[in-house]
Amino acid sequence: MHRARKRFGQNFLTDPRVVQRIVDAIAPRPGQLIVEIGPGQAALTGPLADSGAELQVVEIDRDLAGTLERTFAARENVRLRVGDALQIDFGEWSEGRRFRLVGNLPYNISTPLLFHLLKWSDRIEDMHFMLQQEVVERMAAGPGSKARGRLSVMCQYYCDITTLFTVPPEAFEPAPRVQSAIVRLTPHARPPVRIDDMALFQKLLTQAFSMRRKTLRNCLRGLVDADGIEAAGIDPGLRPEALDLQQFADLARRAASE
Repeated sequence: MHRARKRFGQNFLTDPRVVQRIVDAIAPRPGQLIVEIGPGQAALTGPLADSGAELQVVEIDRDLAGTLERTFAARENVRLRVGDALQIDFGEWSEGRRFRLVGNLPYNISTPLLFHLLKWSDRIEDMHFMLQQEVVERMAAGPGSKARGRLSVMCQYYCDITTLFTVPPEAFEPAPRVQSAIVRLTPHARPPVRIDDMALFQKLLTQAFSMRRKTLRNCLRGLVDADGIEAAGIDPGLRPEALDLQQFADLARRAASE
């Protein structure tokens, strides 16, 4: 039996009822291209393959990959790649096709992995992920929430976010110390706000939320001064978590003009 490896953040889903709820939420169909990240012991892989979807799976653990390769060797609709999802160009891997993403994402790298995956939102139909509930709450957090941060704003720029249901620790082996949740991300058909310079927008978010206890007047120094913030129609005395997506886009445009 494979022992979960802490360095890979492995917690294997073992509850068949939870597996079925996830598969029902994904509703895979024949011919769809589905990419699964971190299949682990194949709790989801088997049902997804049974749907007739074209399944590509990426697994970083070589021992698990060997077991997966043997298990699905006869399945023509399953293709395995051994590697780190953080290093994969999913656009190239999907050969330009639109695809769906699913996975029980390792909690220790979930945030950087989400930022990495959002790069291909224009080719992704939807994403269904198991994540730490706290991360899902941060993704969905609206203006005024203490959970709101850079992850919230970037996810909401690219996707509509729907929390589907929570998953208790006992559904896993080994059981994590946190509650988990299933989230669906559906990329917007068109961006909800106009952003002219994405690099500057991300720089502004990073600087703002790295000093989240400070007001905009203080945390945006060097990018937008108080007069520029007021010119964007925003109170410089507000904290970053109070702002909506449009207000951050307006601040980024002001930063570009200063």
